[in-house]
Amino acid sequence: MNPQGERWTAEQVLALAPDATSRTAGGRLAAAGQWSGAGAHGQAVWGLCSGSGSKPYQTVVDLNGPGYRCSCPSRKFPCKHALGLLLLWASGEGGVPGGGEPPEWAEQWLGDRRERAEKLAASARDGGPGRGGGTGDGAGRGEKGESGGTADPEAARRRAERRAQRIAAGATELERRLADLLRDGLASADRAGYGAWDETAARMVDAQAPGLEARVRELAAIPSSGPGWPARLLEECALAHLLNQGFLHLDRLPEKLAATTRTRVGLTTPVAELLATGEPIRDRWLVLGRQDGTDGRLTTRRIWLRGERTHRMALLLSFSAPGQSPELALPTGLVLDADLTYYPAARPLRAAIGTRHEELPHASSSSAPSAPEGCDVDTALAAYGAALGEDPWLDGWPVVLAHVVPVPGDGGWQLADERSGSALPVDPRCAGRTDLWQLMAISGGGPVTVFGECGHRGFSPLTAWDPIPVSLLDTAAQGGIR
Repeated sequence: MNPQGERWTAEQVLALAPDATSRTAGGRLAAAGQWSGAGAHGQAVWGLCSGSGSKPYQTVVDLNGPGYRCSCPSRKFPCKHALGLLLLWASGEGGVPGGGEPPEWAEQWLGDRRERAEKLAASARDGGPGRGGGTGDGAGRGEKGESGGTADPEAARRRAERRAQRIAAGATELERRLADLLRDGLASADRAGYGAWDETAARMVDAQAPGLEARVRELAAIPSSGPGWPARLLEECALAHLLNQGFLHLDRLPEKLAATTRTRVGLTTPVAELLATGEPIRDRWLVLGRQDGTDGRLTTRRIWLRGERTHRMALLLSFSAPGQSPELALPTGLVLDADLTYYPAARPLRAAIGTRHEELPHASSSSAPSAPEGCDVDTALAAYGAALGEDPWLDGWPVVLAHVVPVPGDGGWQLADERSGSALPVDPRCAGRTDLWQLMAISGGGPVTVFGECGHRGFSPLTAWDPIPVSLLDTAAQGGIR
């Protein structure tokens, strides 16, 4: 999965989690105080985690595959202890130091695993069926063992089928919940309280469908969102219904729309697989903005880029445990010569970084342009509309607006286009942000270039140029806008 000695990112670790509950539990264990005797050497990471019993849990991970072994009774692979250990290791030398040799209990398991791998390789060379496969360490006999990192493709296919069946069951249950809501009447939703929705959200977690869970929680919050909430609730119910039906009838959808639907329910391609099978696009990518947010369980960093040659927008996501900063740190204004590979989608936006060829001058230097080329308000709305036509669940689309003037008003802020006279309202969720006045100060009443997301609620500004880029939102401190 990674070269010898290279530490993974938190995103790579969390991609291994079997469900959202494990991700949350693993994040809580990603603290040095939970571990003793932790270490890493070559492709092995190990440690002792204090638990409820008198003896600490013995946890070891073989990064080749990967494979896991933990003495805890959990039947999830990887368990929360393996995830917590890997998250701690990913945070750097301060959490899990490198060097040294594994303790005897870890080396025994690693040695047995290497021996099995050698036997399988020898059997493959001889044309034999390869005895000794599977999960090993008694996992196939109902005991706590390892997750077979070197599992055969057929086993991986069966796991994927089981998860798809669980998500389909979750989508079917959510459809019943929506039907009950519509039968009883939307106007009564504010009297039902959060409890019923919370139970439905928990069912979506059990179904391993984080995208559906997020939609359920959005539905639960709408009745308390102020005047006009029944109309907003109906809109969100329609989008949830569309997503459910899309997943339940994936075989009838065009390939790219099917990929978008899978992503929206929470099925994503692992980064390693994406980089190995996708088509990389090399360009000089300008970092347009960055935003950090947290849901109490994970810190998510979103970084937007735009290609100089292709003019394509790209979104990079990076995750970390609570209280830790995501590893991916690209400052706004940096120009990066790199390969990006887009995740499959009807309107590709999220991407992963492959090879970095060269870091070019920061956009604030004399050799780089002071501001990217922007568009007018009408073009921005057209870009969002085109993207929404291919991804109906899209909240916003990244755009750079040029020659706009920030205008405050009793009805909310607007960005007025000085050339056409059109104006784009600022997302009402931004109303309490002091950086809108910072944007006003930057403009001085004149036109500026602003990067942000254009969506159905309006425009969310993130970066302004005067003439160097100024990040408008310190989301690490403010928690971001969701």
